[in-house]
Amino acid sequence: MKRIDGHYILHEIEHVLHFERGILYTIRELIINPGQNIRNYLSENRSRLVKPIIFIIITSLIYSVCSSLFHLEDRYMSYQGDNTSATSAIFAWVQGHYGYANIIMSVFIALWIKLFFRKSPYNLFEILILLCFVMGMGMLIYAVFGIAEGLTHFDFLQVGMIIGVFYTTFAIGQFFAPRKVASYIKALFAYLLGMITFSVAALAIGTMIDLLLR
Repeated sequence: MKRIDGHYILHEIEHVLHFERGILYTIRELIINPGQNIRNYLSENRSRLVKPIIFIIITSLIYSVCSSLFHLEDRYMSYQGDNTSATSAIFAWVQGHYGYANIIMSVFIALWIKLFFRKSPYNLFEILILLCFVMGMGMLIYAVFGIAEGLTHFDFLQVGMIIGVFYTTFAIGQFFAPRKVASYIKALFAYLLGMITFSVAALAIGTMIDLLLR
């Protein structure tokens, strides 16, 4: 087996970034036609796009690095409470690690999607794969607009958040029924309710821990 050296590392980086099947290709395909490309990944060809778990981890890492450099969470997510409470600690973690919290949030969104699209042939795990790609793209959108805001000091991040919600709604709706308006409406409600349910669950867990520790 060939030893790992500089040439090997460069080759691996080139492989990851390859426009025919690497992360840049994946990003391009998820911008152009997200629903169709994710359906193709699930049913036809799983070699062209980056593996979904790897994709959301990489994009969450990119977002987390950008967030640390430009303090993105402080601009749109803030929880004020007792600093000694478990609830405060949970929301502080979410605020400081929104990229990774987004992965957990995907589970709640997936449950709502499964409810709204219960007649679809896709199971919960396939919906989670869908969300790995979609939420990963959302992280990249937030990161790009966050960098733009950090460099220019113009309020780009709120625009990025709106575009992120629009993209997520569009991608999920297109995945299930691209020609039905109801599909996009259900996608939006599933996304928003998933976020709300995640927040309520975090609040409930924190409150229960605080009550048990009293």
